[in-house]
Amino acid sequence: MDSSPPTLPGLPGFDLHSPQRQLIEWQMAHADLDALIDQASALASKQDDLSLRRMKKRRLALRDQIALLQARLLPKEPA
Repeated sequence: MDSSPPTLPGLPGFDLHSPQRQLIEWQMAHADLDALIDQASALASKQDDLSLRRMKKRRLALRDQIALLQARLLPKEPA
């Protein structure tokens, strides 16, 4: 049985569970939320205010997660 992590076809060495993959998924989710928030803001009504605020909070949380992961993935610069 093969115990190696799953990879994308045509991209050898690109682990589907790697931090780089997670970063891409979070960036895509952030972009999706950005588009949804833009649409919801254009059609804003008082009833949608709560869901709009929740989407914005989720977008901010994703942005923070992305920043932390990027900082972890970037090589440290020598002093």
